Amino acid sequence: MGQARDVMDRLTTAMAEKDKETLGRCYATDAVVHTPDQGELHGRDAITGYFFELWDAMPDVRYEHLHKYDAGDVAIDEGTVAGTNTGPLVMPSGETLQPTGQQVRIRTCDVARVEDGEITSHHMYFDQVEFLAQLGLMGGMALH
Repeated sequence: MGQARDVMDRLTTAMAEKDKETLGRCYATDAVVHTPDQGELHGRDAITGYFFELWDAMPDVRYEHLHKYDAGDVAIDEGTVAGTNTGPLVMPSGETLQPTGQQVRIRTCDVARVEDGEITSHHMYFDQVEFLAQLGLMGGMALH
């Protein structure tokens, strides 16, 4: 197991335990995260803020690994994110939606590049339409 895998596993553990300090230390101060919903996030503070908002929106959020890969300075995780929307959810527009009370379960893929023990680039992939539909925000559209 390489350094990239070690850092990605540390990030996943920090997220599961909602350990804000450890989560922040997983990222370089000038790291960039690419998200489907918020676009590019630049810097450790913006990145950790993104995760804190998710935790506020879904305090019971959990991640289930399906597959783990690593090669050199890159780690890739495939999994499922599940939780219940019981807190306000910040949308890409900046609008805040009130809790829907809906449970969500979406497939995700994360690709992270690690340098000197910190993530410098992290690409997150998940289906926004599926996420919004499961929250009940797609006007009757049902996706499976």
